[in-house]
Amino acid sequence: MGNLMASLLNSANAMSVYEQALTVTENNVVNANTPGYAKQTMTFEAQPFDLTVGLAGGVQAGPVQSSRDAFAEQSVRNQQTAVNFYQQKVADLTPVESYFPTSSTSGIAPDMSQFFDDFSALSVNPNDTVARQTVLNDASTVAQDFNYAANGVLNQQANINQQAGSTVASINQLAGTIASINADNRVDPSGTIDAGVDAQLNSTLEQLSQLVNFTALQQPDGTVTVYVGGQTPLVVGDQTFDIQSTLSNSQTTIQSSTGTDITSQITGGQLGALIDDNNNVLPSYLANLNTLAQSFADQVNGTLDAGIDENGAAPSTDLYTYNASQGAALTLATNSLTPDQIAAALPGAAGGNGNALNMANLANAQTVNGYTFAQFYGNMGGQVGNDVSSATSSQSTQESLLNQAQSLRQQVSGVDLDDEAENLMEYQKSYEAISKMISTVNDLTDTLMNMVGVVTT
Repeated sequence: MGNLMASLLNSANAMSVYEQALTVTENNVVNANTPGYAKQTMTFEAQPFDLTVGLAGGVQAGPVQSSRDAFAEQSVRNQQTAVNFYQQKVADLTPVESYFPTSSTSGIAPDMSQFFDDFSALSVNPNDTVARQTVLNDASTVAQDFNYAANGVLNQQANINQQAGSTVASINQLAGTIASINADNRVDPSGTIDAGVDAQLNSTLEQLSQLVNFTALQQPDGTVTVYVGGQTPLVVGDQTFDIQSTLSNSQTTIQSSTGTDITSQITGGQLGALIDDNNNVLPSYLANLNTLAQSFADQVNGTLDAGIDENGAAPSTDLYTYNASQGAALTLATNSLTPDQIAAALPGAAGGNGNALNMANLANAQTVNGYTFAQFYGNMGGQVGNDVSSATSSQSTQESLLNQAQSLRQQVSGVDLDDEAENLMEYQKSYEAISKMISTVNDLTDTLMNMVGVVTT
């Protein structure tokens, strides 16, 4: 009789265990496409069997184990950080490329060329008023081209800095979510972590990896500590330490919660690209543009100053003016000259074309760091194009690596519906078998009781 009761109790307990196993498997199936979810596995623990000391044996449910692999998760986050870094660079630099066209029929390069061609035409008839006015008109066009390009770069810098502020706000928001999850993600005494909470945590960490490079350290209590740039605390337990962005002299600066400058630590993700583009890449474009604008204006003014105007007088006003402290390209403009003030002749040859020829020859003079104006501009425009192309190529490469990392993670911790279907069938059959066992034991018990004369109701 005792053995029958032990069998009955063991069977009932086993039925409860397999009910839990079925629940775990069903949960895997339901969450197969849930972001951040890792397959959960039910463990079974055999109980000691020795009827002489009252140990009835059987099976007991062990802790539910997660298949999450820290290495696979970190690999995905690293690749996600790299993808978004180059993705942001493409987004930042592509609009700027339109301000430095290298094959257009209008813009800085072709309009500078036309300006020098105007002087070549003027040398044919140096006293022609129409030709002189054409020089003034095209001189103004070149200045406007420089203004347009400089304004474009500066506007893009402003857009980037604004986006950096929004990105920092998103980082802080995700930090708050992680801190909240940490408060709910403590490991219980059995070692089991809530699968839903764990999925939310890892999904949030992956979102954060798109925005900024960081280090996440798993703590024994189940919480995650996050360090921005691998050094600055962002989340510790259920506490957040918000970072902030500021703009100083057109430079984006990131500060820790204590006001420490941590800009140099931000090297990846969307924020890393925004900082690099605003603080380094675009300023280099603008610096080259200013160099070209200032050299062009200085060479033109200097050459014209060496000549005489239509009235035989030395020039009293430069053709070009600019403010170097504000940027030559941004402030380049023409003074209000009249056609007769163009110094097309050389001193001692009033009415001649000597200086007009000197001006025309400036087109081929290597006066900008050893390059002609057209060559320097071509190098500058080529650099912008190469930067966009390089960022696009790197983005494509990193996306491939990200796909590989995600595929590896899926193999390690993803839910395979075919496997789960097999588990469901196995657990259901085990459950049904145990049910039959309980029914059989119950029948045997009734039979035994009838045999000894016990009346059952």
